[in-house]
Amino acid sequence: MPVIKSTYTPPTWAKNGYVSTVYSGLYRKVTGVGQKRERITLSDGDFLDLDWSYSETKAKGVIILLHGLEGNGQRPYMLGTAKLFNQNGFDAVAVNFRGCSGEDNLMYRSYHSGATEDLIDVISHINKNYVYEELYIKGISLGANLALKYVGEGNVIPEKLKAIIAVSVPCDLNGSCEMLHHFKNKPYAINFLSYLKRKLKIKQLQYPEKLSIKDFNSIKTLRQFDDVYTSKAHGFKDSFDYYEQCSSLQFLKNIKVPSLIINATNDSFLSESCFPIKEAENNPKLYLEMPKHGGHVGFIDNDNVYYNERRALEFVQQRSEL
Repeated sequence: MPVIKSTYTPPTWAKNGYVSTVYSGLYRKVTGVGQKRERITLSDGDFLDLDWSYSETKAKGVIILLHGLEGNGQRPYMLGTAKLFNQNGFDAVAVNFRGCSGEDNLMYRSYHSGATEDLIDVISHINKNYVYEELYIKGISLGANLALKYVGEGNVIPEKLKAIIAVSVPCDLNGSCEMLHHFKNKPYAINFLSYLKRKLKIKQLQYPEKLSIKDFNSIKTLRQFDDVYTSKAHGFKDSFDYYEQCSSLQFLKNIKVPSLIINATNDSFLSESCFPIKEAENNPKLYLEMPKHGGHVGFIDNDNVYYNERRALEFVQQRSEL
């Protein structure tokens, strides 16, 4: 499909990408979402925690929510989507990736941008244990890359999966990593790395034979984190091999499930290669919307309901049999 013209117009104070990103990450609050936690066992024996919230009426459809780097099921962008969908007749399940639910996972490995095997296990669990007629997936940032990779890499896709919404998606992981290392993004990079290393320190103590204290102390940047830990723990040669194999950009041409990408052009986390215009023009199932504003997951709108959340609901309702 051709690129979709965006109708997003933020408040004047939120037009700056840095402001919208920081406000949305640090100051936005979403209340009124009651979640029920369910723990599932993955194919390799590890676990994931799922946070469910429900429509007041019996729902035919459920939206699976995938968070970003070092996020969780209680992040405002997860709760905001869950709340809006619950209010409109859909159940929602917020997936906490391995080690992101407040408890360290059981294995040396954790989660990463291309770990579609865990998403496959989540979908299989839902299909076996719940009677939904329609499934939808909304991913944010890292979770968005994961969702697009899942539907494009050749997996057997359930017929009941009706749509994908991918927000602020770094579909070229190497390009996005380079952007995060720019000076303007240094505060974000430092923050991400601090959280990642804090959790990795626990694993270093548990698995000193796999990660020496010397190698742990050598990690000074996000790319080095992926070189030392992410790539090695998940079967890749190095960070470049990880980025190359897991970037969803290469899989977009294969997508057959209606998929909406919403990437703001003032998102400082995204390289030019993260705006897949040609791929969208050549795939009738791929929709690309590029608002001028919104930063990284900062699509501030009226009544504390974000633009990307409204668009996700609209995209889903157009494809739902409700």
